[in-house]
Amino acid sequence: MDVNAAVAAAAAIAGVLTGVIAMLAFRWSEREQKRPTRTSLHTDPVLPPGVDTVLSVLRSSAVVLDEADAVVKASSAAYALGLVRGGKLAVEPMLQMARDTRRDGEIRQVELDLPRRGTGRGEALAVSARVAPLGSRLVLLLVEDLTEARRIEAVRRDFVANVSHELKTPVGALSLLSEAVMGASDDPEAVERFAGRMQIEATRLTNLVQELIDLSRVQNDDPLEDAEPVRVDELVAEAIDRCRHQAGTKQITMAANVGGGPIGASDEDGGRRRADGTADLQIWGNRGQLAAALGNLVENAVNYSPARTRVGIAARRVPAPGGDLIEVAVTDQGIGISEKDRERIFERFYRVDPARSRHTGGTGLGLAIVKHVAASHGGEVTVWSSEGQGSTFTLRLPEAGVARDRATDHTSGLADDVDAGPPDGTTTVTTPTTSPYEPLSAPEVLP
Repeated sequence: MDVNAAVAAAAAIAGVLTGVIAMLAFRWSEREQKRPTRTSLHTDPVLPPGVDTVLSVLRSSAVVLDEADAVVKASSAAYALGLVRGGKLAVEPMLQMARDTRRDGEIRQVELDLPRRGTGRGEALAVSARVAPLGSRLVLLLVEDLTEARRIEAVRRDFVANVSHELKTPVGALSLLSEAVMGASDDPEAVERFAGRMQIEATRLTNLVQELIDLSRVQNDDPLEDAEPVRVDELVAEAIDRCRHQAGTKQITMAANVGGGPIGASDEDGGRRRADGTADLQIWGNRGQLAAALGNLVENAVNYSPARTRVGIAARRVPAPGGDLIEVAVTDQGIGISEKDRERIFERFYRVDPARSRHTGGTGLGLAIVKHVAASHGGEVTVWSSEGQGSTFTLRLPEAGVARDRATDHTSGLADDVDAGPPDGTTTVTTPTTSPYEPLSAPEVLP
């Protein structure tokens, strides 16, 4: 009995000890799980309340870094700019700024040029980076993309410089010629010669000022406010009349075809032909702006074509997914445009041949006006050209019914400035490698 009692007592004591040890082990395990470890302090920090929501609505690219420089939070824009890669901040100057701010708590800001991702052309992104402490252990980095703002500023700066130069040239010439007239008061022939030159420079100055006004108007006005159905044959006839004198002087034949029939032509003798059945092609828009755009294209074709050649104007209806388009093409047998120049011909004041532009009185604003008119009417302008063979400029604009339906739902203006970018999905300026129209033959002397 005593032996059995001793064994039972020992077993009871062992059970009690085992239970106590198990309970202590469980309590110790719970305490260890609740205790923050050094690893968790670095890898699982908690953002202050509300920060996540604020970062989600910011336009700037946002990155939050912890004490180990690991990325705790990053916006999609930060990944798109290439700021974050592999969970780390990939821009060393920004990373160094974050470390300095974490050390002394000061807010820092710097502007940097970053390589653009996915391009091998050496293009750079201009960004402004601002770093500030976020709580006691985190650092917030905000990055603003300044690339487009800098581009627009450069365009404005160049525009002001170009305008100043273009205005200074004829004004200076008028000043010198007026002095020459005063000095040649006793020579009627010299006075007449200088007066003629003064008239040329005054005309050049007038044209420049008028085109600046036209460009400002098409950039700032909404053409659909005063829109109306505009017959294409009337626009083409008006463009031909505008260039009749220049074409006659160079013995250039102008032939037009709208909707399958000739609406008018001028030859070296100044004659004109008309035919009926072409009034069904109409565009919904501002008549003055549309006439100016087409007139600029025809005038350029005449000015840049050799004597005794042809200029063709054709219009047709083209089916399109969003509704039919009216396509007006102006084809010449001129000197053509090189590939590098085709990328810039729609820039303001850009000239392929500055010497010829001075001779013809060109200001370098005509094609820029065409580009803006096409944009504001929801269309596009394209160019095909081959050096020594000629060029074809094509305007594609919505037909009157389609454009009027769009204008009904029109609640805001289209592009503010197309040199900053085209309207969403509506307007482009392209340089196709082939022309949809049959190009005229190489320049030839007409009989």
